[in-house]
Amino acid sequence: MSEDKIVMFEGASPAMQVAAEQARKTFKYFWRELSWERRRIIPALDLAAVKVAFPTGSSGDVPEVEHMWINEIQFDGDTITGILLNNPQWFDSIAAGDPVSVSLEEIDDWMYAIDGKVYGGYSIDVIRSGMSETERDDHDRAWDLDFGKPGKISVVLELAKEKQGFLSSLFDTTEKSVLKNIDDLPEHPASENMAEPMDRGLQDEPAFTRSVDEAGWTLLQRDALAGNLAQVTLLVKHGADPGALNPKGESALDLAHKMGWPRIVAFLENSALNKP
Repeated sequence: MSEDKIVMFEGASPAMQVAAEQARKTFKYFWRELSWERRRIIPALDLAAVKVAFPTGSSGDVPEVEHMWINEIQFDGDTITGILLNNPQWFDSIAAGDPVSVSLEEIDDWMYAIDGKVYGGYSIDVIRSGMSETERDDHDRAWDLDFGKPGKISVVLELAKEKQGFLSSLFDTTEKSVLKNIDDLPEHPASENMAEPMDRGLQDEPAFTRSVDEAGWTLLQRDALAGNLAQVTLLVKHGADPGALNPKGESALDLAHKMGWPRIVAFLENSALNKP
């Protein structure tokens, strides 16, 4: 993503406010996708970035905030960190390439692309909706991405059918390809591909379920934060401790509650009730 492709927007129109609210509400799906990108041997994402509102500390003719993109995203459930992609126009306290750390409430948008197709991009959709067809074509060619039809934002990879076989056998009900609630969209397609080999691997190496990474997080905590139900289920099945706490004192259940993953919350609560 080069800087000349970044659309800057100074203002707080009602449409942009709604776009920012929707981006924050669905950020968890952006993070879920990044959790799978980190497991891929061959990267699949063309880009992955988050748009942040930076206060300028100015007044008068200068906007109060400047909206810029960051990439190389990390997230711990509270704080988003990354690298600034833009040079600010309205202030000089940071520059492109600088590390950035913000809260989830400070983001305006998120976007990732796979095979040229864009997911997210709420603020960009507002801008494109106000363009003529010719302007949209020029805009999309500049990005070299498929943003889809104005007003129709893709949030997750689409599933063509109900999940069957090994993955659905992990749960009480079959995962649906279409759900009414945006808070609880279907499992990531990679869950279906990875569940069975992960089950076999954990059978051979159950101690892996209790390993802790360099930041002090368990695999169960990472997958609970990212919303990977199949992986959470398998980790608990093979001995992961749902009561283990990360350095911030949060359990996997705490993280699932915080991010709004209702099926993971239900599974972990049920596991606690049925614990001998």
